[in-house]
Amino acid sequence: MLLFYLLTFAATIQAQNQLLPGSCNFESNTCGYTSDADFSSWTLHKDGRFVAVDAAVSDEQDGEIGAETGPQREITGVLLSPALEQDEWSCLRLVYQISGSGSLEVLQRMEGKSFDKPLWSSQAPSDSWVISSMDLRNNTEPYRVVIEGKPGGSSGSSIAIFEIHISPGYCLECDFEESHLCGYSNQWNANVNWYVGGGGQLLQNNIPKDHTYNNKTGHLMYVDSIYAKTFKEVAKLVSPMTTVPMSGCLSFQYLRSERSGNLFSVYTRDQLGQYQELWRADTEIPSDWSETLEEWIPVQVDLKAPYSVQVVFEVSFNSPRGGRVAVDDISFSSEFCSKDTEPTFDPSIASCDFESGFCQYIQDQGVLSSWRRVSVKPNIFRNGDHTTGAGYFLLAHSRLSPRFGYVSRLIGPTLPGNMKYCLRFFYSLRGFNQTDQALAVYLQQQQSSSQEKIWTQGENSRGLWITTDATFQTSQPAKVVFVSTCRSFWDCGSVALDDISVSLGDCELTAGLMSLPGHCDFEAGLCGYIQDKQSDDGDWDWRRGPTPTSYTGPRGDHTTGLGYYLHMEASPMLPGQSVRLLSRPLRGSKGSQCLRFYYHMYGSGTGQLSIHLHKDAEDKLLWQLSGEQSIAWLRATVEYQSDSQHQIVFQATRGSSVRSDIAIDDIILEGGPCPEMGIKATVGTSNEIE
Repeated sequence: MLLFYLLTFAATIQAQNQLLPGSCNFESNTCGYTSDADFSSWTLHKDGRFVAVDAAVSDEQDGEIGAETGPQREITGVLLSPALEQDEWSCLRLVYQISGSGSLEVLQRMEGKSFDKPLWSSQAPSDSWVISSMDLRNNTEPYRVVIEGKPGGSSGSSIAIFEIHISPGYCLECDFEESHLCGYSNQWNANVNWYVGGGGQLLQNNIPKDHTYNNKTGHLMYVDSIYAKTFKEVAKLVSPMTTVPMSGCLSFQYLRSERSGNLFSVYTRDQLGQYQELWRADTEIPSDWSETLEEWIPVQVDLKAPYSVQVVFEVSFNSPRGGRVAVDDISFSSEFCSKDTEPTFDPSIASCDFESGFCQYIQDQGVLSSWRRVSVKPNIFRNGDHTTGAGYFLLAHSRLSPRFGYVSRLIGPTLPGNMKYCLRFFYSLRGFNQTDQALAVYLQQQQSSSQEKIWTQGENSRGLWITTDATFQTSQPAKVVFVSTCRSFWDCGSVALDDISVSLGDCELTAGLMSLPGHCDFEAGLCGYIQDKQSDDGDWDWRRGPTPTSYTGPRGDHTTGLGYYLHMEASPMLPGQSVRLLSRPLRGSKGSQCLRFYYHMYGSGTGQLSIHLHKDAEDKLLWQLSGEQSIAWLRATVEYQSDSQHQIVFQATRGSSVRSDIAIDDIILEGGPCPEMGIKATVGTSNEIE
């Protein structure tokens, strides 16, 4: 009997009538898919029924296509679907292969948007075709599917697309009638595995009728204990990874024999490999149980997946006489199975930037010292808040307090139990000799007075805004409590807190969600931004930590306090010389577009920072600022409009002395008008806290 992974293309029933526009098997043509003329071309291989872009061919064409792709001359092929209009939820399944080295990314392009929305990506090479699935949310506007292939530089590297299937419904759904089996896969075990059943095969006459068609021609998935050799042999049928947040009712049908000989459970498994049980079959044997596979049993279970998960159907056997389990007709609905099910909790109620108040955080009235909501005007002596550089943050017991010992407690809103959370926030310590009690975070159970410490500070932050995170889980409803303790006046300083955010899931899972189109924090490089080699006098430097010259430049980046940023080092330059950074070409839009970024202009000789719109070989000034502004990172907001392709240019000009370093970080480019206007940075000489 062939194993599951050899049977993924063995099914004979093809539901071609269910395929939506945008689907293609590349047998004789590309079904309306075209290569973007600004990049290397995808080639249709009719004999092999696939389209591909490879390093060898692209190198030969490099002089004609894509010659300006960047300083490393990276080979990129962009395949565009025809315009698609689908107002219902659908699933895109991609059959592809990455040979040698390279990367493949699928994006969604909306009309009038400058940036494509990432749906899925992979850099894993394979020796054969691989299936990947991605959910397409219902859209009221036309869109295109964008497939971006980048073969590696090694000889023989290529990216190939074999089939594109777009079908109605969710990617979790499957009746196992199609050859790709909806992307479900068997997790290999030496003795017990999931197999494809049905299809009218003579060797499988003992397999029951499938549920979809109620005959032996239809298909199902099954696992048998006949080859089990050791105690608790486990077989796992794994769904494709979800690619968007989902919540609703997961339904499926199952058949099971020998209840006492097997355990049948359904779990979710996240990208870290952590399991959470959704459902478990009854292990008790009713008196009328015939121990034969005769009747399909329906199951409905609520699924809440705010982050990417796989659904795992797991069967374990304790002997070769453990029976058999079959599964068929997996479906999903956005409505919960039960009307009594609580909706997915929105953790944003526990997030706060303190710009408009304390949000849902409260002070502990039982302690003598409290957190104060304060702001600092931009100045060259004292750091401002993290959100804008000129806004509000919380401050606990600075040296201005007359008390010799005090405790400050900030209590957050109630978080439901039986969930995993990620807490992120920014803090800044100044003047503490002992930091272990300067700032700590506790989890306070709602039904008891007990507290569990989930985070503590181990070293001084040197006055910088430092980001940190903590993953925690609680069985009961609980509250997050920020506690700062000062035992002795002479050992203490000030504790600042800002930009608290709470999300669902492990912090390791949510860390990658920040890499959105148009966003660049420079942590992993320049994000496609390039140095202008023709119109400037130097380069922006990619730096971490303080700049070389004293009394100018930042001491750390804005993103984490410990990461990377770009800056103009004034020392090797002459007054009036400039450095220019260009974005990649951006598509035009009829509506407004918004640029937000953080800048650092500290130093007595600071020159000028300006933003330009580069189009048709000309620059149009959008924003500029001159002179020393603040020792803090300040936020700028620029709204502009361009109906044709353009680039955004960041230009820094050296001032009168070497103390004129200028830095930028955390660039965000988005379609639509800016949600708020930028804060005007006025130079101040006071460290007064308002």
